[in-house]
Amino acid sequence: MIREFSALARRELLRIGRNPQAIFTSLLIPILYLLLFGQGFDFSRLGGSSAPVPAGALSQALLGAPDYFSYFSVGMVAFVAVTATLFTGANVIFDKLFGILKRTIATPAPAAAIFGSRLVAGALQPVLLALFVLGLSIAIGQGTGLKGLHPTAFTGAVGVIEIVVAIVLIATMFTSLFLALGFVLEQPQTYFALVNALNLPVLFTSDALYPWGTMPDWLRTVASYNPVTLAVNTMRENLFPSGAYAQPAIVYLAGLAVWAAFMMTVATLLARRALSPRK
Repeated sequence: MIREFSALARRELLRIGRNPQAIFTSLLIPILYLLLFGQGFDFSRLGGSSAPVPAGALSQALLGAPDYFSYFSVGMVAFVAVTATLFTGANVIFDKLFGILKRTIATPAPAAAIFGSRLVAGALQPVLLALFVLGLSIAIGQGTGLKGLHPTAFTGAVGVIEIVVAIVLIATMFTSLFLALGFVLEQPQTYFALVNALNLPVLFTSDALYPWGTMPDWLRTVASYNPVTLAVNTMRENLFPSGAYAQPAIVYLAGLAVWAAFMMTVATLLARRALSPRK
């Protein structure tokens, strides 16, 4: 089991490493968002240069973040953790079309090793990309004249662990989801249509991009249970602690863990069924 898992995981990592264009494309979108939308919006001046929004109201709307870029860039960390997982299921479908998956199933490797190796390799890339975006958001404001991510308090070891765990959980959850779709579906056109139907609504019904304080009540209710919101709020509350959050960060993290466990269980069952020998 361990030997098969290691060999298959190494194969998946080599495939990712040999495709730097995909990594560059995955980074290009969040970088453009950070440079265009993040730098362009200034919610402190919504009332015009002569009537800036009061700092207290702005902080409440942005859940304690000092400015919109800080709020937005943390959302982009979750954004890239989700969008970088989109092609994991497509790779499964292409492997089925080219007969690679069929040959893999014919080896002594158990279904758990086949699915698990793809899950680990598929989740590693978005985790690393998300951490890169987080570091870039902080570095971009250092001596460049651009806005940057500015934590409002020191983040201790526990906070850093919670941030990393939140990134790992959200990446693993969506990798599981898209892998399961890849094992179940047969055509790439169907896969990408379904992925877009799931991906965009999930992102846009979260508070990853929208200021929490500007959302209508019904959208806040939906966003409160959105796993992307749970991941983002875990990170933001550690970076911008304030009384604007309904729950402590550990509660958001626990809710995200429940979502991830549920999605991984469903994905494992679907993948096991798809990988079982056909009679």
